[in-house]
Amino acid sequence: MKMTRIGITGQAGFIGTHLFNFLKTKKGVELIPFEDDYFQLPEQLKTFVRSCDVIVHLAAVNRCNSEQELHDTNVRLVVQLIDAMEAENVGPHVIFSSSTQEERDNLYGKSKREGRELLASWARRKNTRFTGLIIPNVYGPFGRPFYNSVLATFCYQLVHEKQPQIQVDGSLKMIYVGELADNIFQIAATGKTGKELHLPHTAEKKVSEILHLLQVYKDLYFEQGIIPQLTDSFEYNLFNTFRSFIDYKSYYPVILKQNIDDRGSFIEVVKLMTGGQVSFSTTKPGVTRGNHYHTRKIERFVVIRGEALIQLRRIGTDEILEFKLSSDQPAYIDIPVWYTHNLKNFGQD
Repeated sequence: MKMTRIGITGQAGFIGTHLFNFLKTKKGVELIPFEDDYFQLPEQLKTFVRSCDVIVHLAAVNRCNSEQELHDTNVRLVVQLIDAMEAENVGPHVIFSSSTQEERDNLYGKSKREGRELLASWARRKNTRFTGLIIPNVYGPFGRPFYNSVLATFCYQLVHEKQPQIQVDGSLKMIYVGELADNIFQIAATGKTGKELHLPHTAEKKVSEILHLLQVYKDLYFEQGIIPQLTDSFEYNLFNTFRSFIDYKSYYPVILKQNIDDRGSFIEVVKLMTGGQVSFSTTKPGVTRGNHYHTRKIERFVVIRGEALIQLRRIGTDEILEFKLSSDQPAYIDIPVWYTHNLKNFGQD
């Protein structure tokens, strides 16, 4: 099977990280690594464009010292990409990430529109494929607060005991970052082109409605450990987004209440307001289970007898978080999405 070589400028950013991890799960894709400093290293940039069948151009800035600097930086990155492709005489399928900000009278939107038009003109001259994506507001786990989206800012503020403020209670048209990654993959796989391809939003909510849901998640989940009722895919995705902002180093493990009498003890493991199950498994001494990750599953681990070491590592990072749990002090660990995890029995039972 022929592999499609895909490179992502801005690979380390919010959307780039999710897209890179998503594409790693797809057969027939070879990912060409990209580093931000390639734009300061012309030869590295040339090697990158020469190695790609598809380039997803995400590299851009949303905040700068001035709007003019923001505009000039985003346009410059497009020009540098075109210059590198021209120098190497290559014509990969370029998928450009633009924004509905194009419709607004600001220099960020203007920079995205100009970048899209420059790449479209290059593709016509080169007789190669180009897809200019107009993307609605993107939300999802690990967004950068005060930068990527108002949802990221609200989530960060709530888990840090700060009260979010609504500046304008407008209606947001949104797409989940996982849905966006799938759209981009389908475009790369099918070769779909278009100078101005508007991706449909998958949810639309007022800012106040979003904040209300996030406050419910804070009250039920963050403060009481109750998994809330999730009525549709948007609420499911929003809940996983909220969870990603919890500081797992300080939040876990959460100590469970023991109700003890002469009959023994009773411990409520999880309260569910959504579909799911409560189950247990046994693991022999020295055995490790797991070493996988989930993209949407909500999972909670509790040790009810013996001792276990639980390890978590966010995909794409090296830091390993370790938690030792024992039945002597019942507690739980929740597994966030996009964290590979395992459980090892280091006791004797």
